[in-house]
This record gives sequence, C-alpha cells and structure tokens, in this order.
Amino acid sequence: MNEIGVRDGVAAADARQDRSVTVLVIGAGQAGLSAAHHLRRVGFEPERDFVVLDHAPRPGGAWQFRWPSLTYGKVHGMHALPGMELTGADPARPSSEVIAEYFAAYEETFDLRVHRPVDVRQVREGDDGRLLVETSEGTWSTRALINATGTWDRPFWPRYPGQETFHGRQLHTAQYPGPEEFAGQRVVVVGGGASGTQHLMEIAPYAASTTWVTRRPPVFRDGPFDEDWGRSAVAMVEERVRQGLTPLSVVSVTGLPVNDAIRAARASGVLDRLPMFDRITPTGVAWDDGREVEADVILWATGFRASIDHLAPLKLREAGGGIRMEGTRAALDPRVHLVGYGPSASTIGANRAGRAAVRDIQRLLAEENRVAV
Repeated sequence: MNEIGVRDGVAAADARQDRSVTVLVIGAGQAGLSAAHHLRRVGFEPERDFVVLDHAPRPGGAWQFRWPSLTYGKVHGMHALPGMELTGADPARPSSEVIAEYFAAYEETFDLRVHRPVDVRQVREGDDGRLLVETSEGTWSTRALINATGTWDRPFWPRYPGQETFHGRQLHTAQYPGPEEFAGQRVVVVGGGASGTQHLMEIAPYAASTTWVTRRPPVFRDGPFDEDWGRSAVAMVEERVRQGLTPLSVVSVTGLPVNDAIRAARASGVLDRLPMFDRITPTGVAWDDGREVEADVILWATGFRASIDHLAPLKLREAGGGIRMEGTRAALDPRVHLVGYGPSASTIGANRAGRAAVRDIQRLLAEENRVAV
C-alpha cells in the first residue's frame, strides 16, 4: 500500500467514534495478509467489518528486517500469497526488498487498508462477549481476533555462565548485518538451524576463523522434501501445540536440506560442528574438558519465540508454556485464532491457516447469531 493510502486508512479510523469491528487482525506478514484476503473473499469489508493492525513501519512483515546478503535467490520455500503470484523477481536482489514490494503491492491490489505503525499493547475481555484490543491508536472492540504476530520481535538469547564478562561483541540473528562486518574477526556461531548454517557460509570467506557450536548434532537431509515428509513434520509440531506445549520450529523436525553450497561447506570444514560450550570467558568460549576457543564475536543464531505477550490478560497459556490449539483456534477461547504459530509457521502453512481461521470464525459468528435470535 502506498504511503497516502496508509495515512488515509489511519485517518479514517481516527475519525470514527466507535472502534468496533467483527474481526481484528494483528500483524500484516504472510499469515495476517492471507487472513485479510480470505476475509475479503467471503464478504467482510475493511474498516467496516475488519481491520488489520501492523506495528512495522512499512509493508513486508519480518522480511523487511532481513540482512541484505539474504538475497531472494537464497530464500527457501517462499510461497506466494493467495490470489497473487510473485513473478519476475531478480534472485540477486535482497529478499527484504523483493518481498516488501510484493507485500505492498498485495495490500494495494486487495485494498486491505493496513493500519501502521500500530503497537498492540494488550487484549482483554470486554462487554457482551467482545474482546478489547488496546493499541497505540486507541482501543478496538471485536467479536473475533486473528493473531498473526509471528516471532521476529522475540529473539531468543540463551544464558551461559560468564556471558556478561565477554569483551567482544554479541549479537543475534535479528541484528545480523551481513558478512562483511566480520572481516578479520574470530567468530563463534551458535545454533544448528538454517540461519546458523547460512551465517557460517557467508562469514567464513571474510572472517579470520569461524567456530560452529550447537546443543545437538545437526541433521542434514539429502533428497527432496516431498509432500508426505512435509505433512509428517508439520504433524509433529501440531501435536505439541495440541498439548499446550511451546511450539518447535518445523526445521527442528525436518532437518537441514542439503544443497551444493552445504556440501561444499561441509567438505571445506566450515560446517564442522562442536558441542555446546559450557561457559563464556572474557576472551571466548570454553568447555569443561579444558578446550577453549578465542573469539571476537559470538553470533547467536538461536531462533525466536512467539510474540504473544499481548494475549496474556486472556490467560490462554497452559502449564506447558504454550497455547493449546484446536486447528488455528485457541482451545480456551474460540474467539482467538493464532495463524503463523506452531505448525503454520511457514509461508504455505500461514496461507492455509489464514483460510482455516476465517472459515472457523464464520461458523462461530453464525452460531452466535442463531443464539441471539
């Protein structure tokens, strides 16, 4: 959406006395835009029936914050949003630019009128069975909520003894600037996921040395990730959220896909892995067996957690730390749907979750209307 459209959408909302909608969507990444698209398809009108709130400064979801060296050609499994393909993209361009432009065009094409930047502070119980969503642009009242806030805003930093004594630089994937900044430095990369391996392969040609440490041995998977394997992996993640446990990433179940770049990095020793260190020293990292590695930088490629703290007043978390799910619906509150959470935390999963959430909300509203009559 263009800047004028964004300003006009927010101005129109500001002029309203009644901030009441039928459905409110929080987040305008892949999952939020998919949900908004499906709301439009079944007859909901933006501003009248639903609104989309996004705290980012511009379209693009978390993609707009990715590091410049993550070009579109390096992106694995980017699935098009429903109803509009991404075509003709230059694989050499940064994915942050390509996907942000695509999302902006999508918002404009389907007239989704995303409000931004809007910070959602908390969601709490209102009157007459409605939810109140407190935000930086005021409080909204809604009959149903689609939460699509992703994970980018909650980078996970593990804690290790001595961490505060390290004289070098520590940063997380969320702050990764690209490989050139590590020229001539000794870099320890922590984490066995896709980001960790990508960082290592990029940094190695520039750094004085790289060391890779992970809690568990990484699992490299040769061969295609076919539909059956994908369904099996998603099912394992889905079972956790059905039990109210914190969701695992899909890649933790599928393993790391092997391509030519991975094979070359393994052959050259860049992807030789060490077990997790036991402590951090002022000059590096150390193990209880006496081994030490000196470092100028520790790069934590340790993943993210779901950004759902604003839902805390609804008391949806289970003893296992997660929100127990039935499909996309929170088991403890059928008004609340989480998309892009757990098994739908992939681009194709987010699309499907957006459609499923809208269908479920339609059933909920129809039942409420029957009861009211």
